Amino acid sequence: MSRPSTDTATSTVTVTRHPVSVDGTAEEALHLAEVTLDRPDKLNAWTAAMRAELVAALTEAGADDRCRGVVLTGAGRAFCAGQDLAETAAIDPDDHAAAEAWIDDFGLLFRTVRGLDKPVIAAVNGVAAGSGFQFALLADLRIGHAGVRMGQPEVLSGIPSITGIWAMRGILGRAKTTEFALTGRLVHGEEALRLGLLNRLVDADRVKEEALIEATRLAQLPPGAVALTKGRLRELDDAGLDEAMEAAKKVHVAAYATGEPQREMSRFLAGRRR
Repeated sequence: MSRPSTDTATSTVTVTRHPVSVDGTAEEALHLAEVTLDRPDKLNAWTAAMRAELVAALTEAGADDRCRGVVLTGAGRAFCAGQDLAETAAIDPDDHAAAEAWIDDFGLLFRTVRGLDKPVIAAVNGVAAGSGFQFALLADLRIGHAGVRMGQPEVLSGIPSITGIWAMRGILGRAKTTEFALTGRLVHGEEALRLGLLNRLVDADRVKEEALIEATRLAQLPPGAVALTKGRLRELDDAGLDEAMEAAKKVHVAAYATGEPQREMSRFLAGRRR
């Protein structure tokens, strides 16, 4: 793999392009896009602005015929800790439009990831929680290490897990999905591997490298066959995602109208964790 090039135009999402060789011939025009959430001081917890940057980066990679695969990862010691609670704790209980817009925002991100016709590998380098956990599950394959922590702790902050149920159920089944959604517990790498949340465990210092190697391997495959296969996989649960997003709007509007999520998030931010 040749020396990568990096786009640092954005402050919270960076894209590094890694040239790849196809059919044994190095072609500088072909590359993998390594998309990194770059807010390490906040464990890559994201805001609406950060997700907009991420959608733009993924859309560009998807539209670029020279891009043969995408690797998702996080800077520092986390993959993505989910929503920045400082942002959502400020939602006015009477502002139903804000709660709906928040869900639409995630709907756009999720559909953008799922809409990529090229292989998507998540290099889970650390904690993947809440919506960050769901984001990791949208990848085609996930590579992590024994020390990662993955799960859906939203209920602990007063946030109903609605899209999380959709993201988990296809992998975990109903019983484990119920457990994750209601307890908010996080699992370490070995259990995540056993449950299918991770496809492979490697040493912590090799997670990104192994993800790039796997992406390179998939980049060698006929791109048309890959795109058509991914298209069929999407068709199997597109309707479920649409239903989950609509349900999430109704549930989150009702939840935020009570003020409970805002109170619990403020408790969390004040260090009074459950």
